[in-house]
Amino acid sequence: MTGQDDRWAELTGGQAGEEYARRFARLAETGHDVHGEANFCAALLKPRARVLDAGCGTGRIAIRLAEMGHHCTGVDVDASMLAVALREAPTQEWLLGDLARLDTLGLEPGFDLALAAGNVIPLLAPGTEPAVVRQLTAALRPGGLLVTGMGLDAAHLPLPEAPLTLAEFDDWCVQAGLVLRQRYATWSGDPYEPGCGYAVSVHSLPAA
Repeated sequence: MTGQDDRWAELTGGQAGEEYARRFARLAETGHDVHGEANFCAALLKPRARVLDAGCGTGRIAIRLAEMGHHCTGVDVDASMLAVALREAPTQEWLLGDLARLDTLGLEPGFDLALAAGNVIPLLAPGTEPAVVRQLTAALRPGGLLVTGMGLDAAHLPLPEAPLTLAEFDDWCVQAGLVLRQRYATWSGDPYEPGCGYAVSVHSLPAA
């Protein structure tokens, strides 16, 4: 997420970390697959890839990808979420920061994949979305991937209506130099059709 004016902060007050973690723990206990995003990304990666989990929250995805052998860095603006991530995986790299100012965090560029799951893009501070897409693109190596998942209607968002359209998001990606490779309706790879309430998108940065 970005800054204290982002939609996530308005919804949670920046204090959602422990409850968010408990929610996914309950889902796992009842047999739900809570690793769909990680499995989706792993299928796109070569062994020991570098992954940037942008808006990493409690680290659920980055921790799972690290268990699968990848090198993961998590960034989030919500300190309560990062506190959970640090507790669960103290040896992984967790950074408190604004995605719209990712270049101020001292990250070494050249990531194989940047991930913005969990409605990160729709919950950004209004007006910062294009800048965040540019920042995530700048973190990639040539040929690297930007993977995003976002709700497109109220049924798939913690908001009364979607703050952006898929066409707007695609336009920001084009402006950043990305090319759409694949799009699905779920992290399980169900086909995307116009009007779907959720989109999982894979954009790539063309190789030099």
